[in-house]
Amino acid sequence: MRVVVLPGMGRPAPVPSLDELAGWLRAALPSGPVLLIGHSQSCQVVAAAADDPRVTGVVLCGPTTDPRMRPLPVLAWRWLRTALAEPWWQVPLVLRQWWHTGPRAMTALWRAASPERIDLRLATVRVPVVVVRGSRDALCPADWARQVAGAAPRGELVELPGAAHMTPQTHPAAIAHVVGSLG
Repeated sequence: MRVVVLPGMGRPAPVPSLDELAGWLRAALPSGPVLLIGHSQSCQVVAAAADDPRVTGVVLCGPTTDPRMRPLPVLAWRWLRTALAEPWWQVPLVLRQWWHTGPRAMTALWRAASPERIDLRLATVRVPVVVVRGSRDALCPADWARQVAGAAPRGELVELPGAAHMTPQTHPAAIAHVVGSLG
C-alpha cells in the first residue's frame, strides 16, 4: 500500500487551498485502482480529489465541516464535548498533535476547509462513498453525516456505536471492515 502525506495538513505551516491539496493528492496517487480515505478535515481534500478516474471508492471518517460549526465558540464547544467522549488513552495523542501543529495552523486549516461545501463536491462523485461517524461524535453530528452521505449518488452512512471522533485509532477493525467492503 502506498501512503501519501499531504503538505499543509497537520503541520505548522501556511495552509494551501483545498484544490491545491487535492491536486497534490491526485499527483501522488498510484496508477490505480485507488480507495481514498479521509478523517476529520482531510475529508474535504479527499472529496475534492474523488473525481479522479483512478478512484474506485471513498471513505470519509467524521467529516467536520458542518456549517453550523463555523462560529468559533460552537466549534470549541463541540470539540470539547467530543474530546471528553474519547477513550482516556487518546488524550495524549490528540494533545501531541495540537502541540505539534499549533493553534494558528489548526485555525488556518479550519478557515480553509470550513467554507467548502463537501456535499456539493460529493454530488458529482460516481463511486461508492461511505461516511463513518461515531455515535458520540459532536464534531460530526448524525444529521450532518446523513446529509453528507446523502449528497453522494452512491452514498452510505455507517455509525459506530460508542465511538467518538477518532474512529481510525479507536475502532480500526470497524474501519478496516468498511474499507474491505469497498475493495
